[in-house]
Amino acid sequence: MAREQAQQTLETWHDLLEKREFDRLRPIAADTVVFRSPAFFTPYPGIEPLVHILSTVNTIFEDFAYHREFWTNGDDAVILEFSARVGDKKLKGIDIISFDEAGKIREFEVMIRPANAAVALGELMAARAGPRLMTLLGKAG
Repeated sequence: MAREQAQQTLETWHDLLEKREFDRLRPIAADTVVFRSPAFFTPYPGIEPLVHILSTVNTIFEDFAYHREFWTNGDDAVILEFSARVGDKKLKGIDIISFDEAGKIREFEVMIRPANAAVALGELMAARAGPRLMTLLGKAG
């Protein structure tokens, strides 16, 4: 995989995030994309769950900002350090975005600390995203 393709995908990610145009995630995500949540062990497969989760979390985060970017040696993944707020709780986290051969997102994993902020985020996400997410995954809610 060429880093240029992954870099283009990352630039699109930053742009769509800033503009809150989450529908633009679909063409930059692989059909087999998997989202890994900071709140649950089970991964969420598929483009529609990815779009739903990321668009919903961005209605919850306040003062979201990326601070640093680290590429892996093989240039097949990038780690983005961020900070945000959920109500009165400040948090720090990282997004680990892995790319396939075409430079599309194949995996999006999020890690957040401290635990009280992750719990607050998990509760809000369950309330706001949970029912639709279960429908997207074909599970009874």
